[in-house]
Amino acid sequence: MLEDGKLYIGTSRKPDDTLNKPEYLDFKFGNRHGLITGATGTGKTVTLQILAESFSNAGVPVFCADVKGDLSGIGAIGEEKDWVRKRVEQIGFSDFSFQEFPVIFWDLYGEKGHRVRATVSEMGPLLLSRLMNASDAQEGVINIAFKIADEGGLPLLDLKDFQALLNYMGENASELSNKYGFISKSSTGSIQRELLILEQQGAEHFFGEPALKVSDIMRTTRDGRGAISVLSADKLMMNPRLYGTFLLWLMSELFEELPEVGDPDKPKLVFFFDEAHLLFNDAPKVLLERIEQVVRLIRSKGVGVYFVTQNPLDVPDTVLAQLGNRVQHALRAYTPREQKAVKAAADTFRPNPDFDCATVITNLGTGEALVSTLEGKGSPSMVERTLIRPPSSRVGPLTEAERANVMKISPVAGLYDEDFDRESAYELLAKRAAKATEQAEAAREAEEAPTSGGGRWTLPGFGDDEPASTQAKPRARSGYQRETVAEAAMKSVARTVASSLGRALVRGILGSLKR
Repeated sequence: MLEDGKLYIGTSRKPDDTLNKPEYLDFKFGNRHGLITGATGTGKTVTLQILAESFSNAGVPVFCADVKGDLSGIGAIGEEKDWVRKRVEQIGFSDFSFQEFPVIFWDLYGEKGHRVRATVSEMGPLLLSRLMNASDAQEGVINIAFKIADEGGLPLLDLKDFQALLNYMGENASELSNKYGFISKSSTGSIQRELLILEQQGAEHFFGEPALKVSDIMRTTRDGRGAISVLSADKLMMNPRLYGTFLLWLMSELFEELPEVGDPDKPKLVFFFDEAHLLFNDAPKVLLERIEQVVRLIRSKGVGVYFVTQNPLDVPDTVLAQLGNRVQHALRAYTPREQKAVKAAADTFRPNPDFDCATVITNLGTGEALVSTLEGKGSPSMVERTLIRPPSSRVGPLTEAERANVMKISPVAGLYDEDFDRESAYELLAKRAAKATEQAEAAREAEEAPTSGGGRWTLPGFGDDEPASTQAKPRARSGYQRETVAEAAMKSVARTVASSLGRALVRGILGSLKR
């Protein structure tokens, strides 16, 4: 069953239920992306697991999210179970063996895996606006904030940095509007309220340093297997917008950092995007266009993106057209929308004259799917009704002790577990404000100092012997008032901005930094 250069998915059946032939995914088409769909309980997670296992054995690193908590079992050797042996015998899988796989656990909250962080600067204005569900006016202010920070050498690392910059912009809205466009104090206030909500939802755990390096999710072991990075997402799913934005940020980081490789013999990385509908729900048109662009272009970087979701209608048509490898588990058709989804799923396959796709989709059993992959020169294969092979690793979660042991021997142990707070926008703006305060205080003291010298020579006839009433009085102050501390800090930042235009940071398609 196992062939070099191919990933064994399962064995298809003929209309009379006799075995037909093994179904494979050619590794050279692994970067042409894919789609795994099906209703709850139909076997999507197991399909994801066997694909991740096979890519790992081929030396391809894998990144996937563990939404329900049961994907962690991929780090432990499989167990003898009746349904496993029954399926092995049913499909004639003579090469089957139990196996454990090299796993790196990640967690935004640092509870069930190594901490995952990104800086606000790396996230970029587009994705941050998406995370905050910003209006058009608020998105404009966020873009101006990043412009000021990028040009002015103000690193935005965590939420307090962005909060400090917004405070500064709100206090100096009129002055900054002359240079960058209209900045509404109400918009900055609304953004600050959204930041507070994000903080309460746990986003402060995500923003900061040390930021995740893409190279650490692209590791291979000494025996040549690809490491499987598993993101603990059961708690993260309580904030679905943060989940979707984080995975999109990671995909954009891969796109910006990896070199062009064309069409390799096997992918450089395979990225599974579970609960993919969270990425596209309520996404603005500009973001959908850029997602489509990234999905289309990241293939040449050797990255395969596989979307996992319940309904094929969850994925926009423009993105769906880029997904060459399809695994369709059973769908239920009780409502008009579900019936439309069944028809849409059936219409995406190359027809098989032996059966009607729309009818079969609603009758598939657990662990059974319609499979079509790219073959030959990249054309889709005829759809086949396929019994999916069982995974070699454990089906079900690891215990807390087993997870702790895996993390203890992890190749990234100790690299991300401690926070690091270096000097950034918050500290720099505070220093500039303090310096402006000192300068203003010194100017005030000089202004209020007595005008007569205490120890200088006095000679008659030179005016010093005149009565005090005739001596020169201090000049009355004009209507001009000295600049406030905020104004002085604003001018200091403006000077820095003016001298830094030549070294402004460059951002990519989704707003993430280009290194």
